[in-house]
Amino acid sequence: MSSVSIALVSLCLTALNGPAALAAPQDEIPKGEVSRHRFADSRIFPGTERDYWIYIPAQYDGKTPACLFVCQDGIRFEAPAAFDALIAAGEMPVTIGVFVMHGIVPPAVEGALPRFNRSVEYDGLGDAYARFLIEELLPDVETKAASDGRPILLSDDPNDRAIAGASSGAICAFTAAWERPDSFRRVFSAIGTYVGLRGGNDYPTLIRKTEPKPIRIFLEDGSNDLNIYGGDWWMANQTMERALAFAGYEVEHSWGDGGHNTRHATEIFPDAMRWLWKDWPSPIQAGAGSPQLQEILIPGEDWQLVADGYRFTEGPVANAEGEVFFNDIPASKTYKIALDGTVTEFLTDSKGANGQAIGPDGRLFAVATGTEQVLAYGGEAGEPDVIASGFRGNDLVVRHDGGVYVTNPIRDGSEPSKVWYIPPGGEARVVDSGLIFPNGVTLSPDQTLLYVADARSHWVYSYQIQPDGALAYKQRYDHLHVPDTADDSAADGLAVDRDGRLYVATRMGLQVCDQAGRVNAIIPTPGARLTNVCFGGPGFDTLFVTCGNSVYRRKVRTVGVKPFEAPITPPAPRL
Repeated sequence: MSSVSIALVSLCLTALNGPAALAAPQDEIPKGEVSRHRFADSRIFPGTERDYWIYIPAQYDGKTPACLFVCQDGIRFEAPAAFDALIAAGEMPVTIGVFVMHGIVPPAVEGALPRFNRSVEYDGLGDAYARFLIEELLPDVETKAASDGRPILLSDDPNDRAIAGASSGAICAFTAAWERPDSFRRVFSAIGTYVGLRGGNDYPTLIRKTEPKPIRIFLEDGSNDLNIYGGDWWMANQTMERALAFAGYEVEHSWGDGGHNTRHATEIFPDAMRWLWKDWPSPIQAGAGSPQLQEILIPGEDWQLVADGYRFTEGPVANAEGEVFFNDIPASKTYKIALDGTVTEFLTDSKGANGQAIGPDGRLFAVATGTEQVLAYGGEAGEPDVIASGFRGNDLVVRHDGGVYVTNPIRDGSEPSKVWYIPPGGEARVVDSGLIFPNGVTLSPDQTLLYVADARSHWVYSYQIQPDGALAYKQRYDHLHVPDTADDSAADGLAVDRDGRLYVATRMGLQVCDQAGRVNAIIPTPGARLTNVCFGGPGFDTLFVTCGNSVYRRKVRTVGVKPFEAPITPPAPRL
């Protein structure tokens, strides 16, 4: 491990044009050391190689885990000198800095260009870069030591971790915190690239709609920043600031008149650090969110684990008392969650049950994928009645009159996917075909509309229900958000509340749509992939979600609809 001078490091950086010289700290200020390293063993960005630098402050004792500051594009903002002064003055905690260059894939042929991974790693949305830091680079950092042998110990408390960058490095820093607030909660963003390069222009909308995360962020930009094919940087940064303030984030900013460089950011960097670390170690708190989120969520109420350890949970549904039933599909078992939260086995062999619903007679209806049937179980979970057979359904909903709608995706594409209707005591018939992958299904509160989620698109379809159960006026209706890392929303289970909101289980969490089909709120959920949702509990004011091997619940302000009861008319939407 060789120590390098800060001046030499500055000369090595090529990503952005900023001040080349660092201000000399006062002689009496203890100086930290900077060392240079190489990392070329990434699985997340295979084939990439990169340099990184570690700053270790003089005050670090090698025994107590230090706070962490990560910066993209190597050493920026004359950070080591600033840290020397701020730590000596007690204006920020003892912090180890990790300054990372973007990766390149060396050419396979002599004289060819390497593949430059900067935009892929920095501008790309999703959690890949955050995972690279958390799973690969930072563990490598902790294998190093100071020149005098002090081991590097990094705090794993997200409240002790900051991340920063300029331009694409800035949006990268924000994305890391946005995706992994369990690892990073303090962000310094200079001349951030929140524009249309790889989807960064979506952030202001997502910030406004998504339940706020415990992140504190300082934004910097100048009025002469770039205005090119990807967007207007100056306007985009202001739009970010307004969105963050609207959603209740701790956000501060410093606007100047500079261009796309780090001169102004370097000037204000010490003040930005003082603000980011103010009142440390008090934890950073999440804001209240938009008015729409505040209408749904209860302050202080979060997701609570009900049960885990299953193989793949699906099909949550609540009976009239609010008890919830859910399936473990691969295990072919159905479980019951009592009102006190106790979980017991309800069906030893569910025949591969997937979606479930409660009928007006109290029976539990289930789509048995193993036998390609729709079954109905009485209260004692004895032998079920066969309601329909001959097709492999996915999800279903039962109307107050006993009519049943079932989605039937054709997984191999050999024929069109279908939606079936089973009238009370009658034969099943196809009432729609042509969706790519019809999945979740539910009714509007007044039972005049049927909603069907097309999992392999970003749409929930709306149909008007006719007197004989037929469907009319099919329309792509609810427009869902899709993460940058996927090509579809994976829209699955659906539920509605008494005010007409539609809750859609998607890759991004619960997307809550108003009656006009617009996503008003996004509520992230814990655990693995979210598959389904229902309202339950004694007051039907608790959301239950199935997530991979787990089931969670969360008490909310809203009250769910029981499709098996008489229809209700919700208030008209705000158009």
